[in-house]
Parts: sequence; C-alpha cells; structure tokens
Amino acid sequence: MKSVRKNRNGRVRKPEVPVTIGKYTFNVIITPNDPDGYLVTCPALPGLVTQGDTLEEAREMAADALACHLESMIEDGLPIPDDLTFITPVSVKVA
Repeated sequence: MKSVRKNRNGRVRKPEVPVTIGKYTFNVIITPNDPDGYLVTCPALPGLVTQGDTLEEAREMAADALACHLESMIEDGLPIPDDLTFITPVSVKVA
C-alpha cells in the first residue's frame, strides 16, 4: 500500500508539480522605512515582506525570509517561479 504525502494544510501533494531543490537567486527591493530601518520586498514572490534595522540586517532578513517562503512553497507542492524582474532606472523630464 502506497502512502499518500500531504502538505501542511492536509491536502494531497501533486506529484506532477516539479520542484527543484537547490540554490535560488531573487531580486529584492530594499527601501528606507524611517524611522524603522529598511523594508524588504520581492517582486517575484508577492507577499514576501520583511525588514531590518540596518541595511546589513535587512539583507540577512531577506535571505531568511526567502528561504522560509521557498521551503513553504516546496512543502505545499507549488512550483518555484523564475525571477523575471528587471530593475532599471527611468528618467523623466517634468515641466
């Protein structure tokens, strides 16, 4: 008898959803959040938000939040999205 693997919500995992376990790189946006340090978001992973008191702490918190978010997606049998974010400065002239 085969055992059925369930995710943390009690739903049966979909074995057809491919998940690669390995190293991932995502662009994050770190913005000053006065007076509370720095706010971190990730355009490729909506809902991922964290913060840090310093820029270095914000980077560390971003790495931790990304790891937790991706682990949850893997546990839920969800595919890990590609980060297709392209960040570029845009200049405009305002009259």
